[in-house]
Amino acid sequence: MSGGTIVMKFGGTSVADATRLKGAAKRIVEKFEAGHRVVAVLSARGKETDRLISDAYEISDAPEPREMDMLLSTGERVSCALCAMAISDLGHEAISLTGSQAGIVTDTSHTKARILDVRADRITSALDEGKIVLVAGFQGVSTSKDVTTLGRGGSDTTAVALAAAVGAEECEIYTDVPGVFSADPRIVPEARKLDIVSFEEMLEMSSSGAGVLQLRSVEYARNHGVRIHCRSSFDHSPGTVVVSEQETMENPLVTAVTHSTGEARVTLTGVPDTPGVAGRIATALAEANVNVDMIIQNDPVSADAPAEMSFTVPRDDLRTAKGALAPVVAELGIGGIATDESMGKVSIVGAGMKSHPGVAAKVFTTLGEHQINIQMISTSPIKISCVIESDRVPDAVRALHSAFELQGEGTIRPEQPFGEFAS
Repeated sequence: MSGGTIVMKFGGTSVADATRLKGAAKRIVEKFEAGHRVVAVLSARGKETDRLISDAYEISDAPEPREMDMLLSTGERVSCALCAMAISDLGHEAISLTGSQAGIVTDTSHTKARILDVRADRITSALDEGKIVLVAGFQGVSTSKDVTTLGRGGSDTTAVALAAAVGAEECEIYTDVPGVFSADPRIVPEARKLDIVSFEEMLEMSSSGAGVLQLRSVEYARNHGVRIHCRSSFDHSPGTVVVSEQETMENPLVTAVTHSTGEARVTLTGVPDTPGVAGRIATALAEANVNVDMIIQNDPVSADAPAEMSFTVPRDDLRTAKGALAPVVAELGIGGIATDESMGKVSIVGAGMKSHPGVAAKVFTTLGEHQINIQMISTSPIKISCVIESDRVPDAVRALHSAFELQGEGTIRPEQPFGEFAS
């Protein structure tokens, strides 16, 4: 074959029913017939993963993580087997592989495993034989030889990892939207599609709520130099290309406004003002595999007064976080734990912010003019995030999008779904 290797990933909405799955098979075959070696990664169909989770909780209030991985890994396998059948009917030979068969080796952290290695010998052998290779996304095999899953949106990471392992010229992420936008079009109908985004910007966008690409997949792509093309499953128009900052032509002041309502705030009151306490708290959360985002510690007003510490965690991890902190609270004599699930986060992201002062002032002024109270603030060189009341998130997104003049023509209807795993 004259073309290089392409990895194509299809999300859950792209294979949700027989018609869409056959459409995905046709797109794969078109790429193959154009002369490319093709590896395709498929997600579970539609809401299949959610259905399997619901099935588990009908049986158990606290399903064993190892068995959850065994259960949840089945959805992607179904998609791959059915797609292989569709490709066969189109006159080409395809082979479907589980994550384990594809050589995806992970750590032993069930339901949130990280890829350690990709041993792609079986994939390259099948490609050499002229076959299309279909790999079940979202899963692998641990160093303990157990089935593992990679967390919500993990099929993106599977695709990027395979692209790196086989030396693909591009990793195409096919989803239910035409690309990455300057804001969620369900909130801002005039949001514009971004033609190109740097890895650094996409990392900040994914970590602050953009649901188009999973955070770990962008990290993996940046670390291994994998070019990502995020595009629609339902038409052939170009999408958004994610590349290194050196490949972007310009650095706009602000690229996008992102938001999240999938986080919760934890506040520890009566925290002893002694060295090592913050480290002990952070270690307990890390050992429970809970990712902490913003952290604020209020110093006591007097030397012998206790401090207060607040931080945000994914709302789905709140129960785990409280369980991990309980023994630390007792051990250190912390006054108590308060939680707030009615919070949201709005962020602005842009590589140009590094060289333009005054952006933070404009963010805070804009939110103030709209009577939106800021509860917590976090910054990086290319991102400013504010924790606000969740019911004010849409207002904040629209206000900031307008203030930084990010409007485009608006190419998605607000009622359309946005992002395969958007929170």
